[in-house]
Parts: sequence; structure tokens; C-alpha cells
Amino acid sequence: MKTVIIIPTYDEKDNVRPIAEAVFKNLPDTHILFVDDNSPDGTGDILDAMSDDNSAIQVLHNEKKNGLGRAYIGGFKWALKNNYDLIFEMDADFSHDPIELPNFVKAAENADLVLGSRYVDGIRITNWPISRLILSKSASLYVRFITGIPTTDPTGGYKCYSRKVLETIDLDAIVANGYSFQVEISYKAWMHGFTLTDIPITFVDRRAGYSKMSGGIFKEAVWLVLKLALKNHFRRKPFAKQK
Repeated sequence: MKTVIIIPTYDEKDNVRPIAEAVFKNLPDTHILFVDDNSPDGTGDILDAMSDDNSAIQVLHNEKKNGLGRAYIGGFKWALKNNYDLIFEMDADFSHDPIELPNFVKAAENADLVLGSRYVDGIRITNWPISRLILSKSASLYVRFITGIPTTDPTGGYKCYSRKVLETIDLDAIVANGYSFQVEISYKAWMHGFTLTDIPITFVDRRAGYSKMSGGIFKEAVWLVLKLALKNHFRRKPFAKQK
């Protein structure tokens, strides 16, 4: 299976080299696509140098900060154009441990979308304050209650898509751009009848850089979930299963 790990970046100069090394250590035959949002700290220049040294690393440069959702959409389109079979989402800051990559590939043998879950058999998060943990867990429960989506961690961003999922979803119709992007695209995959499965991951708070979370991103997520459910009349089962 031809795989690519899509990693969005904004001010991640201290993380991009170590994360690439860790990815290749755990999944040697994969490729990496970094999507940089015109980082002012020079991340883009570092990525270009990495790409020059290693043909398995590619870089997309955005002219301005377009946000997480737009970065992934651009990455997905690039991956489809370049004929990848498995397409990953992963953070640059080591909150998503590259050691889990082979587990995603294995799970993808029997599922169309594999989601790394922080909430399988308990809570698998380290270095978070209790306030952030409560917010994250509450958001997951809220999404599951409103939409019925069968995953324990619908807001998580460590994922592996089969090619057919991203070919089927209208990527240009995705409206979310913050972390609610994760909910929207997983929900649409499920409503198209694709198979979702969770695998356990341990989420570790970033070890370098700074968080991009904001109040605006949180508000977007709250309203988007309601809009998605309303649009589908609060349907809690997928439409016709994909062949």
C-alpha cells in the first residue's frame, strides 16, 4: 500500500526534523507531505531543505495562514492526484506518537477510516491540565450524542483514510477550518456508509512550540455539529453502503 503522512505546520521549526525522523523509523516506506501555512519562524525554509535531502518528503506552501482544515484539504487533493492508497493526518508536535503508524496500517486492512482514540478503555492523555481534559471529553460526548457517530474520539486528529473515502467526499464542500474539521469529515465519511474503527493511542501534549487552539475554534465546533445533524435530520445511521 502506498502511504503518505500529511502534517500541517505553522511555527513548528523545532519539531519538523525530529517528527520526520520518527515517522521514517516506524514506517520506513512511507512518504511525508508537510503543508506549511507561511510560518513566520522559518519552518518553510527548513522543510524545503529537508525535501531537497530526501525525495520521500514533499512540501506544499500556502501564501498565508489558511487554517488546519484548508491545509488538510490541500494535502488530500495532492495525495489523491499522486495515487496514494492510505492517507494519514498527523500533528507535527509529537502529540501523535509515530510509533502507532504500523497499527493504523494494520487496522486499515479492515476499515475505511481508522481513528486514533484517546478514550478507548479509559483516558490516554498525559501532560494536560484537568480543565483541558474536561473540555476535550465533554466535546467528544457532545458530538457523539448529537450525531450518533460510532467513535469514542470524534474530535481527534490522528487518522488514516483509505483512498476511496476521500475520493467520495466532496472536499470542496467541507466548511470547517478549525478542529471541528475533524468532526465534519469523519461524520461525512460515516454518512456515506464507510466503515470506521478506533485504535487506542496515547496523546502527549506538545513538547515544543505552542498550541493553536482558540475560542473561535471552539465556537465553530459547537455550531458545526448542530448544523451537520440538522442537515441530515438527526439521522443516526449512514446512508447506502459504498461498494
